[in-house]
Amino acid sequence: MKNKVVIMIVSIVFIAGLFAINGILKKQEESVQNVNFKEENMSVLDVTAENFEEEVLKSEKPVLVDFYADWCGPCKMLSPIIDQVANENEDIKVCRINIDNEEGLAVQYGIMSIPTLLVFKSGEVSNQTIGVVSKSEILEMLK
Repeated sequence: MKNKVVIMIVSIVFIAGLFAINGILKKQEESVQNVNFKEENMSVLDVTAENFEEEVLKSEKPVLVDFYADWCGPCKMLSPIIDQVANENEDIKVCRINIDNEEGLAVQYGIMSIPTLLVFKSGEVSNQTIGVVSKSEILEMLK
């Protein structure tokens, strides 16, 4: 009987320890993700219908616009590539538009699949692609 009690106590302590470690790891992961998100997205601008004209159509620089959704797996795959392009190219502006929040812009530009990338030059769409593409393909679109 005494052995069963000891085994139960050890098991409870072990399980509690696992929960504690899991909680610590989740907090560390969240803080790392927050830091990475802030660092990676410093050059990417979230665009809405309210600032679209000013940030995209009236931009003096070419603008790469990423139409995406938070739930979209391919969009998540493309996101780090978009961040790299934004951080490495000061001669362009890089913007993101969440289609769930900005349905009007998605309809206006005929976005039927995501991710869709549009390149704007002088307020006009000069190039576009649908789906996950490589960094080199994005850079080629911007030429």
